[in-house]
Amino acid sequence: MKLQNMFKKTNRRNRSTFSESRPEVPEGLLRKCNKCGAAIIAEDVREGNYICPKCHGYFRVHARRRIEMIADPDTFEEWDEELVTCNPLQFRGYEEKVAALQEKTGLKEAVVTGRAEIEGQPAVIGVCDGRFLMASMGEAVGEKITRAVERATREKLPVILFACSGGARMQEGIVSLMQMAKTSAALKRHSDAGQLYISVLTDPTTGGVTASFAMLGDIILAEPNALIGFAGPRVIEQTIGEKLPKGFQRSEFLLEHGFIDRIVDREEQKAVLGQILKMHAGAPREMVKNQKYGTGISTGNPHPWENAGAESAAYGKVRNAWESVQISRQKERPVGGDYISHLFSDFMELHGDRYYKDDPAIIGGLAYFHGIPVTVIAQAKGKSTKENVEHNFGMPSPDGYRKALRLMKQAEKFGRPVICFVDTPGAFCGLEAEERGQGEAIARNLFELSSLETPILSVIIGEGGSGGALAMAVADEVWMLENSVYSILSPEGFASILWKDSKRADEAAEVMKLTASDLKSLRIIEKIIPEPEDYTEENMGPVCEALESAVSVFLETYCGMGPEELTRKRYQRFREM
Repeated sequence: MKLQNMFKKTNRRNRSTFSESRPEVPEGLLRKCNKCGAAIIAEDVREGNYICPKCHGYFRVHARRRIEMIADPDTFEEWDEELVTCNPLQFRGYEEKVAALQEKTGLKEAVVTGRAEIEGQPAVIGVCDGRFLMASMGEAVGEKITRAVERATREKLPVILFACSGGARMQEGIVSLMQMAKTSAALKRHSDAGQLYISVLTDPTTGGVTASFAMLGDIILAEPNALIGFAGPRVIEQTIGEKLPKGFQRSEFLLEHGFIDRIVDREEQKAVLGQILKMHAGAPREMVKNQKYGTGISTGNPHPWENAGAESAAYGKVRNAWESVQISRQKERPVGGDYISHLFSDFMELHGDRYYKDDPAIIGGLAYFHGIPVTVIAQAKGKSTKENVEHNFGMPSPDGYRKALRLMKQAEKFGRPVICFVDTPGAFCGLEAEERGQGEAIARNLFELSSLETPILSVIIGEGGSGGALAMAVADEVWMLENSVYSILSPEGFASILWKDSKRADEAAEVMKLTASDLKSLRIIEKIIPEPEDYTEENMGPVCEALESAVSVFLETYCGMGPEELTRKRYQRFREM
């Protein structure tokens, strides 16, 4: 080809023929994903929960469509549909803008509220619609949410609010700001009445909505990669003069920093919400009393140690204190997560301390123990070096203790028994832990657990080291597995402090009286659970059977007590030590 021909214009006739040969696409069939730029079929997106099939990015969902996705068919009853703003500041052009949006969206205001059923469970729901002034919270939005919460309180119903908002509504000025206080006050009354509030955060949730009803849930869920924050990213960048890191203020960032319980994919939201509602549908302590668990749960098969005589007689080989210390530290030994999976069903892990961080050294959440909702919390070690590093070798930071306390206070509110699994060499001692108040966090747990008005059981399954273990063992009863240990600190530390020689750890172990049999004799613990000689996850079945039977008796005993008797007996337990 000659060089001059390379720059000739394409023949118009050929170009026309080419364009005419392309398939025609009906208007509205194709859309462009604003996240990845791919061409997508609109109907596929609608049928796929408004998620891009190429990049899995989430599109915003209209309020009524969201309700269709979440509520059982034909169960939604809308409330306060006609409530509209009255332009409190007489802001010029505001009424015309609202009227135009009402015509365009078919909504009177930026939130739709009402009653519905989700997986057969009744709830009051409110859904913000970003098409209407970015679902900013004006007087009408605040009033609709407040009325819905108040009615839910009167009718003893849980509340679920889907936030999607740019924050306060500028056109309503200080009146908009007051809606933050109004909605928060209504939710406080709802909480004080013992009712459940679930907050679901979608993209975006910012400003005054974040700083009020969005972040006050008993359980806070979020959609993946949703923007969540008080100040917007552009405002922050302009203020500090720096570029924000990737992922800042996204759902995953908030999960890591302890502010939300869980990120839930849109496809599973209805099932997860239904499960949470079901777990809060009854009074767990009343359910225990009606079930008579203590007399009916036994498998009928004798345990290998039932004929061994005294409770403290070893199922395996009788060991000295130092041997028990070494066994309690074995990496093959079952860890907290193993007991959760063996003893409980439908475990739903909840995250975060709501202050700074989610500490993986403590895992906790909701589960069923033979049909009874309980709160389960475990100090978590790993079984490999990588897992142990991820869980900080089971040494909690202040954030972990605050997370545990948050879950225990939540259990108290809803009358759920608390079951803790203790396994830690001690609380984490490091610069960050001291900066964030390790001593205060442990002290606060001791303070609050002493009067928590719901049954608490703590089981030491491995190491029970110092205040780090005690912070989860201020309980109605404390049990120990046969070769677990519970002490003021490690034998090595004890020997170093008193004898200036950590090599005398074996001698220190004997002096410290840290074995299960020692502590039973001292009346520090109530029960010893025998274990196999070489105890691993593979042979933990008999141990879990024993725990299962014992836990059922514990629940029947303590769930039958009133709050005053329960806390009095717990106080007396420690008062006599």
